[in-house]
Amino acid sequence: MDDLTTRLKALSSANEFLEFFGIAYEERVVHVNRLHILKRFYQYLHRAEGLAGLDDVEMFRRYRELLAQAYQDFTTSTAVKEKVFKVFQDADGQGHVSVTSLRDSLAERRKSAGGPELRAA
Repeated sequence: MDDLTTRLKALSSANEFLEFFGIAYEERVVHVNRLHILKRFYQYLHRAEGLAGLDDVEMFRRYRELLAQAYQDFTTSTAVKEKVFKVFQDADGQGHVSVTSLRDSLAERRKSAGGPELRAA
């Protein structure tokens, strides 16, 4: 496993991981979801059982399966739906800013900068 681990440590991008494991991919999917794919791969690795006792060949095979699944998750879904990162989990994929709060914020900034004030319609 040390040889495989050493080789994996040299990889940094989702493209490099996918190429290393020989997984065919669409560049447009990876371009938009590269961090999400790697984070999901990391999550799958930490949930996987029985990895510790595997030799390099079996470890490679198992890692390849998990990375392929992580990639596949984003070919059929979106980052917002998959909620890999905390920002998507907290916001539930939605954000809301009212026009009134934007108007008030702009008025405050203009006032502090000495510019003309906005009047409510």
